[in-house]
Amino acid sequence: MTQLSVPGFDQTDPLGPALLVALAFHALLILGLGFDIHRGQSRPAERTIDITMVAPREAPKPVEDPQFLAQSSQEGGGEELIDKPPTSLPSQPTPEARPQAVMEAQRSGSQAPSAETEQTLLTTREARQAADSRPTNTPVQARPRPTMAQLLASTQQEITQLTEQIDRQNRLASSKNRRKAINASTQEYKYAAYLQDWRNKVERIGNLNYPDEAKRQRLTGDLLLHVAVRSDGSVADIRLVRSSGHKVLDDAAIRIVRLAAPFSPFPPEIRKEVDILDITRTWQFRSGNQLSTSN
Repeated sequence: MTQLSVPGFDQTDPLGPALLVALAFHALLILGLGFDIHRGQSRPAERTIDITMVAPREAPKPVEDPQFLAQSSQEGGGEELIDKPPTSLPSQPTPEARPQAVMEAQRSGSQAPSAETEQTLLTTREARQAADSRPTNTPVQARPRPTMAQLLASTQQEITQLTEQIDRQNRLASSKNRRKAINASTQEYKYAAYLQDWRNKVERIGNLNYPDEAKRQRLTGDLLLHVAVRSDGSVADIRLVRSSGHKVLDDAAIRIVRLAAPFSPFPPEIRKEVDILDITRTWQFRSGNQLSTSN
């Protein structure tokens, strides 16, 4: 068996083989270790690129026989079967020169006014002179003032229309809720008698409690008042249909009805037919502190 000899070492010395083994171990250790300077650092994200292959587009062929002229070349398109020339947006009309603008331009000396502009200025000046020459103190024809008879006729007509409207409403309610509308034109004795008793009590209470404010101011006026009376004589509703024009008189009429309540209960012959009577009367506050009611 052939033995390796290392110069400078004695093969019989036990330290020689041990030194060789130590050298071999350190050589393997040194050669097996490596260093990575990028370890512990985050690597940048990888970027991807999408590549799309597009076929080259052929250059448009020049038009040998163009049909129309435009700002840029076109290859056609659209859905029209008939060739139509391109249209452009309509131009804005040129505003007419105003006299004031023409005068300012004339002062600045930028441009001399034309004959048409001078005619416009003359026409405007003549119109102003004609307007100034008109008399300003022309008397206005006054409307004829209505007479007292016309005013009373108009008021009575309005009262009649309102009364008829209330009667229609009350008749409609009566067909559902056993109500009946009565006024001064009621002919049935049982209702006419009850209405007369109701009127006497209201006028008596009203004259005893005539509003002091109306006395001091000497106020007069007519108003239309609707009062709904239950079968036991209590008041179900009070509604001012048409005002007298004076809040003092309107409030006084409502207060008088509340002072006069309750009224007499319905007689048996009325109680059999209705549960509520709708009484609409015209209240008249006259000079001399007198109150009266009418249809």
